[in-house]
Amino acid sequence: MAGGGGPVNRSHVYDIHPCYQIDIVSFTFKSTPSTICVLLYIFLSSVSAVTVGGNLLVIISIVYFKQLHTPTNSLILSLAVADLLVGFVVFPLNMEYSAHLCFYYPDLLCKVRESFDVTLSTASILNLCCISIDRYYAVCQPLSYRTKINVHVVVIMIVVTWCTSVLVAVGFLVAGLNFEKCQESCYFGIVLANILGPMFSFYLPVVIMVSIYLKIFLVARKQARSLQNTNGHSTKYGPTVRKVEGKATRTLAIVMGVFLLCWLPFFLCFSSQLLDAVMIPHQVFETLNWLALFNSLLNPFIYAFFYSWFRSAFKIILTGKIIKSDFTNSRLF
Repeated sequence: MAGGGGPVNRSHVYDIHPCYQIDIVSFTFKSTPSTICVLLYIFLSSVSAVTVGGNLLVIISIVYFKQLHTPTNSLILSLAVADLLVGFVVFPLNMEYSAHLCFYYPDLLCKVRESFDVTLSTASILNLCCISIDRYYAVCQPLSYRTKINVHVVVIMIVVTWCTSVLVAVGFLVAGLNFEKCQESCYFGIVLANILGPMFSFYLPVVIMVSIYLKIFLVARKQARSLQNTNGHSTKYGPTVRKVEGKATRTLAIVMGVFLLCWLPFFLCFSSQLLDAVMIPHQVFETLNWLALFNSLLNPFIYAFFYSWFRSAFKIILTGKIIKSDFTNSRLF
């Protein structure tokens, strides 16, 4: 998610691509990639393929099996579409056009790359936020869940998610174009855009998600202890309660831990660089940029592989059974 910025001094050759030395004047590569870089590109290409494959499995499962046609899974489907496009579009573009290079030398192809990057990454984050809201009503308000989280509400959530993502990307694009035209005269407006962009695409969703998952954990723990009290503090329920609390803790820790591990370092670095608070070495910036994108690889495992019915669906798909027979009404366990 490289943002807008001014071009660098063009009188020198800068080593701001992770694998090449680039002549900013002619925008040409001055050296061939090293063996390490070739291996790195092979690794990233493999990660891209796994990201596409994993999210494609989720998409096919939800679309094909009628048992999975639920409002919750519609949100997971939207997340999988965003993450699949990250693997299919953003990964290759990031391998071709360095995020740090585009930050300092934003040509047309860099702007295209940035637009896809910001739109799809923001869509992925906001979809995760919507899923947390869905889980909140399912756990904390189960009696009113079906009335508050229905198909109509989910469709609105998905539409708002994607429209917001596009608007954030457009905001970054306009800020970058304005900087090229007016430089210092519109500096305040550009800074404002660069503050609001990360705010709506990351920081606000993070606050919402952390608050919701903390509430879910507290409610789950209260329900587990209520079950223990209802049964007269029987010793045979002690292990069960601890198991429920332990599972809730692990699940929420994995969900938020992986998300924050992938995205928080990048956005802190990104915000600091946008506001000229500190100079970030390009190797660090590139590494954090890729770490953030890896969240799209992990999401299918976190939000789908944890559920037994998804694992059953994947097994049926991967063994080719859906080609030989109709399994749309199959009961998944």
